[in-house]
Amino acid sequence: MLIAIAVILSLVFIGWLIWRAVKKKTILAHTVMYGLSILAGIYTLAFFLSMDIELIIKVIVCIVLGICLIVLATYLQRRHLTTKS
Repeated sequence: MLIAIAVILSLVFIGWLIWRAVKKKTILAHTVMYGLSILAGIYTLAFFLSMDIELIIKVIVCIVLGICLIVLATYLQRRHLTTKS
């Protein structure tokens, strides 16, 4: 059901963009990105709700581990740049 809503909303969003282009009205970049973010969130929610609990936990652990590694790499890179200059 949630995937069907997401597909319908995607089509409505694309139709709205086409309608704005045909009417030659301005389309702001942040409006388009906001719409795409909402659609991506709906698809992600539908994807996660279709998973088993064990798989959801594995995905969340991988995301958290990735965030930790990115923060560590940023910290090490900044420390290296400050000691270099």
